[in-house]
This record gives sequence, structure tokens and C-alpha cells, in this order.
Amino acid sequence: MKKALSLLVLLAFINACDDGNLTQEDITFENVNTQSCSNSSTNTLIYKLKDQEALIMEIPTTTFKSEPTPDGQPIELNIGINSNRVVYRFYNGTVATANICETITPATPVITDQWTATDGIIQIVTTAVKSTNETTNATKITGYNHNIVLKNVTFAKANGTQVYETFPFGDYTTSATSLPFNFDQSLEKCSASNDVYNYNTSEALILTIDPNLILNEATALNTPRTGLVGTTTNKLTYRLFSNLLTSDYFCQSTTPSTPAVSEEWTGVAGVSGTSGIIEVTTTTNGPNSFKHTIVLKKVSLAKGNNNFMLGDSYTLGELFTTSN
Repeated sequence: MKKALSLLVLLAFINACDDGNLTQEDITFENVNTQSCSNSSTNTLIYKLKDQEALIMEIPTTTFKSEPTPDGQPIELNIGINSNRVVYRFYNGTVATANICETITPATPVITDQWTATDGIIQIVTTAVKSTNETTNATKITGYNHNIVLKNVTFAKANGTQVYETFPFGDYTTSATSLPFNFDQSLEKCSASNDVYNYNTSEALILTIDPNLILNEATALNTPRTGLVGTTTNKLTYRLFSNLLTSDYFCQSTTPSTPAVSEEWTGVAGVSGTSGIIEVTTTTNGPNSFKHTIVLKKVSLAKGNNNFMLGDSYTLGELFTTSN
């Protein structure tokens, strides 16, 4: 009787570990760095290698945006056999990058088994990677981190299927092209509008300034005129151009279509005493001549869900005016 009871307990344990003739086998790549290679003009291979194993994902290159995803709104792709593919491979020797990325793969090691994801969702949450200047507190976007998680993924393998409700693939990082910001201190102002601007051959900073900040009278010592970055008055705009920029671009009644704008960032609305502060210090520069130094304090620029800060204090430049 005891032997029969022991046999029943053993059978119950075996059945508990069996899911449709499947013995659960864990895929463990948590501490393995993600690598990539482009296998076509449209797709990118993201992969992890560990001894004789490889975890590989092929998805469109355009999936990896240069902009953070909104909170609670990850990018989602449906896993398929022919698109958005995910495979787990076993080799008979140590696997290397050449086995994944080369057009003509090495003869060894040989793939001995492969699990193919047949269903599920790829979720990607993108965040900006920033560096901070310890002296000025200015931030710079250096790249984008894409955290990849597989949801309800089903792997087909030789002895059945294996399902993961949540499978963390890991982080994949792409680089960012830094904005030039090669401005001098020379500002110009449109005669028919309140646009003050600084530019070079590829970029421009434009401030639609409150005219009360640019007065032809010197400010008291350490008492600049102040304002806040806004959405209309004191609107700050940064533009990066794909073609040669000249002075003809500015002060037009309508914004020219050429040169083409490749990126546009706008100033984040300021908060009194906290951020987005504009300071203008005016000094005399000879008879009936004045110099206005415009400084931006804790000003941030944003594009979509992206933003960076110019620092605790950023000198927009110097504007010279004359009085009658």
C-alpha cells in the first residue's frame, strides 16, 4: 500500500512539471549585454550570446525612436514567424558575433536546436540617456535606452511549447547625435518684430522677446530686467537645419520652407523663481548706444517627450541698439 501511494505521489509530481509534453526549461540571459547588427536596410538584429546559446530578435530599425515613449505607452509589436522574429538557439560550441551577423556565417559552431517564438508581444520602453555638466548643470542627450520585454510569448520547440507571461529581454542602447550649439555672442533683432536671434550656418536660437526687456536705458547694478520663457511672448525656439542657413531666413512675414528644418526644440514655459528665467542687463556703449546681455537661467528645451537643460546660466548673447 505504501509503495502504491509513493508511486501516485511521484506520478502527480511528474504531471505537475509537464505542460503538454513540455518540461519547463529556463532561458537565462539577465546578466548578458545586448549587441546588434543590421542585416538589411530595414531590420536590425538584437542579440545576446552566452557560451553555446544565443537569444536573437529581428525587428524594424525604425522601432528604435530617438524620443522617449510616453509614460504607460510602450511601443508594441506582434511577434511573428516572418516578422518581429524571436529565436533561441543552441550550438555545439562557443558562439560568436560572426555566427549572427556575417552574411556567410562560419561553419562552426553548428546550430543543434532552435526555439522559435510563434506568438506574443514585444514591448519597448524608451528613455533618454543624459550626461550632466557638473559645473553648469547643463544636460546633454547622449543616447536612448530601449528596455525590451516579451509579453505572453510562446516558444515552439522540439518537444512542445513553452510560454512566458513576462520575459525580460533586456536593454538595448542607441546613440544620439549631439546638437552643435556653436553660437557666438552676437545677437540680431528683426526691425519689424520682437524676434532676437543668434545663428550660424546650420542652427539658430530665436527668442520672441517681450519688448519691455529691451529698453534703451541702463539697468541698475545687479538688477537685470527679468521675464519668463513662454509660449508666445518670450518664446524660445532652437532649430537645426539640413542645408546652409543664411541671414535671409530671418525676419520674414512667413517662415521660409528652405533651408529645411531637421529638428526643432522649444523652450519649456518658465516658473517664477524656479526655472525658465530670462535676464537682460543693459549697459551704455557710447553716446545713444546700448548693449543688452541676455542670459537664460535654468532654461530647458523640449521636443515631444524629450528635453534637456541649457544649464544654471546660459548666455544667449549680446544685442546692440541705439536711441534717437
